[in-house]
Amino acid sequence: MVDRINTSVRRVPSWLIYLATVAYTVWLFYLGMTGGLGAEPINALERELGITALQLVTVGLAVTPLRKHFRINLIKHRRAIGVSAFFVVLVHLLVWLFLDVQTLDRIWADILKRPYITIGMTGFVLMLPLAVTSNNLSVRKLGLVWRKLHKLTYAVAILGAVHYVMVAKGFQIVPLVYLAVIAGLLLLRLRLPVLRTRQA
Repeated sequence: MVDRINTSVRRVPSWLIYLATVAYTVWLFYLGMTGGLGAEPINALERELGITALQLVTVGLAVTPLRKHFRINLIKHRRAIGVSAFFVVLVHLLVWLFLDVQTLDRIWADILKRPYITIGMTGFVLMLPLAVTSNNLSVRKLGLVWRKLHKLTYAVAILGAVHYVMVAKGFQIVPLVYLAVIAGLLLLRLRLPVLRTRQA
């Protein structure tokens, strides 16, 4: 069963992930312009983009645990998943900047005074070096530094989940589920060195 899954995954071209991400983003904008996102389309668009980005980050974070514990290999698509996550986060940010807040004074005020926006912006800033170095040239040039740099993904995932929990109004189980899943995936990663030491 696992071999069949891995074979099917290898047959999927990575560019299809980019195409699907862009197509879904365009579809959301279309829904927003045609009344498909309800009475507050801008807020709905921000929310859907944010959730999609967090889903992609979570899937990217799950690649290593899936391979280590279940032998499901998604390594081929990890870069495409990560870059797609950055793209959706960037669009999410641009919607907030240009369609929601719109004025520079309010943007800075919100970043400085609203903790959930501060956390969200911090996560975006940490994604910038990851996106810039998501190419073969950077992998070759940076070597071990590249691996250490891309561990920022862990902080990005946590910040994204916390941002989602804080944005949600009142007690909502879904944001907490995302936070719990991401925390679980990070714990699996932390346990891997311990397991290898015990086996040795």
